[in-house]
Amino acid sequence: MTGMPPLALVTGGTRRLGAAIARRLAERGMALALHVHTARHVDDPLLATLKEEQIDWETFVADLSDEAAVAGLVPGVTRRFGRAPDILVNCASLFTDDDAESATMARYVDHFRINVAAPAVLAQALAAAARAEGRVAAIVNILDQRIARPHGDQLSYTASKMALAEATRLLAVALAPHARVNGVAPGLTIETPAYSRGQMRRLAEAMPLGRLPTPDDVADAVLWAIDARAASGQIVYVDGGAALRSWPRDFVHLARD
Repeated sequence: MTGMPPLALVTGGTRRLGAAIARRLAERGMALALHVHTARHVDDPLLATLKEEQIDWETFVADLSDEAAVAGLVPGVTRRFGRAPDILVNCASLFTDDDAESATMARYVDHFRINVAAPAVLAQALAAAARAEGRVAAIVNILDQRIARPHGDQLSYTASKMALAEATRLLAVALAPHARVNGVAPGLTIETPAYSRGQMRRLAEAMPLGRLPTPDDVADAVLWAIDARAASGQIVYVDGGAALRSWPRDFVHLARD
């Protein structure tokens, strides 16, 4: 395998933030295994970069709430590329809106299966492959700045991201020296229809740095975590400084028109 480009598996890697991260990895010349939940659509900027850089890539469909699908993802990538991934970016996540009155047992279980158990099992699979081949895998878990100072919105999602942050530190210990496991915790990054342009501007102004992160900012931090050979168990906040302050609610409820 000498001279072969690194192979990265990016969950949720074909759209939004996952696509931005995958695009940056493609610009670095990495081969890409892009996980999708169902649809194989690839965001246009990522698709253009894959073509321009002549990247070897493939999409892989897997429901991360399904144990068999998660167990089969790394072997499926290995069969397609003839080798196991060197890098894993756990970006896919479930996000629903609940609170202390509406969160249910089923909601918690759903979030923990997709946002905690699946990333951990995939990390274990990468570490096992790296151990067998005598190398070190790089694993990056995408978290959320709210884990530093949580509020009460999106309760089951927030609990799962806090659990994934602790799993990041735990896996860094358990999987060493065959894998390095780090986390990147973005703030509000990509505008959704729930936000107005004016609201996004006011939220940016409210950040300690006076700006919100861009997808490229988050991708830069992921690249750092991949390259930082002496770092493991670390969490990097890429949030305009949001984690330095407490917020009473989720950003979608703040600074509204």
